[in-house]
Amino acid sequence: MWLEPPAVAAIRAQLPALADQILDAIQREVPEYSDSLRGEFGQAIRLGTEQALRRFIGEGDDESPAVYRALGYGEHQSGRSLDGLQAAYRVGARVAWRHMSRLAADAGASNDAQHHLAEAMFAYIDQLASESVDGYTAAQLARAGDLERRRAALLATLLGARAVDQEQLTAAAADARWPLPRKLACLAVAGEPGPVARRLSGNTLHGEVDGSMCVVVPDPAGLPREARVAAQRLSVAVGIGPTVGVEDARRSLRWASLAVELSDGPGALCAEDRLADVALRAAPEIVRALRTRALEPLTGESERSRERLEATLRAWLRHCGSQGAVAAELSVHPQTVRYRVRRLRELFGEALADPDQRFDLEIALRGKSATGT
Repeated sequence: MWLEPPAVAAIRAQLPALADQILDAIQREVPEYSDSLRGEFGQAIRLGTEQALRRFIGEGDDESPAVYRALGYGEHQSGRSLDGLQAAYRVGARVAWRHMSRLAADAGASNDAQHHLAEAMFAYIDQLASESVDGYTAAQLARAGDLERRRAALLATLLGARAVDQEQLTAAAADARWPLPRKLACLAVAGEPGPVARRLSGNTLHGEVDGSMCVVVPDPAGLPREARVAAQRLSVAVGIGPTVGVEDARRSLRWASLAVELSDGPGALCAEDRLADVALRAAPEIVRALRTRALEPLTGESERSRERLEATLRAWLRHCGSQGAVAAELSVHPQTVRYRVRRLRELFGEALADPDQRFDLEIALRGKSATGT
């Protein structure tokens, strides 16, 4: 152990309390575990957490990787996503490091010792998380048939959170009898992806990855047209990601997922046709903050008045102040537009004449439809 005995002793004395703090933080910060860490299950997890902390400081027997694989397996069986489990590990590592570092410092540990403590802590948590990921993946595969199982493994390798390892991907593709293409595109489907996949050309893969229902289309020439036909016939919303190399498959799925979130009903939406809205959808918390700041002058208006003024302001910005065009878009009399614009000038003042502030306003207003906020 790279800590001196006084620091280890100080940490050891606080391990029960630290285990409680870790579980409390996970319950607060990870929605999947807000109610589940109670009763006998919660007691078992707390005991396991304390035992893992003791092993980390060099006490107790070495645990078998099977323990954490079983945890990942159980999470899948319980219907929880892998994202929740990984978030719980991150929260646990942060809380453990913060408290252990403080205890070690109070006991006289050097800066070098604390740096080693941090490196070892996060390496240890990464190891545990990796074993749980393997267990989670094993649970997914256990539910699939032979070829389906292999294709599920390939899909997880291709679109998983980890960086693609080319040798591993090549082996998984061969095992699944799926020739690796030069290019591919991903679809995100608001529903079961199988029926969509069966209506597309090529040797597609489909399934669920981290909560996203998706289809991987190799060499996707003509994909937008086929996807639109499939979406219309099946009455389902589909997002189409960009065509990319195999190593960027995760990015294509991410864009497709954002595109399908923009859909307001059945049909196919290509992410590259709505890049501005996709960008806004990718950062909803930033858009919310911008809306709060940029549209603050409207806070004193009634809800009905605010809606009308926002619609008028958005049209006015889009049509560069043309009152006739604004009136046509909103289906109101030009006099109504003049009245509303006069009110907007009273509320926003010089902001309407400032290019940067007009830009902020347009993003804030457009962000409402893009993010639903």
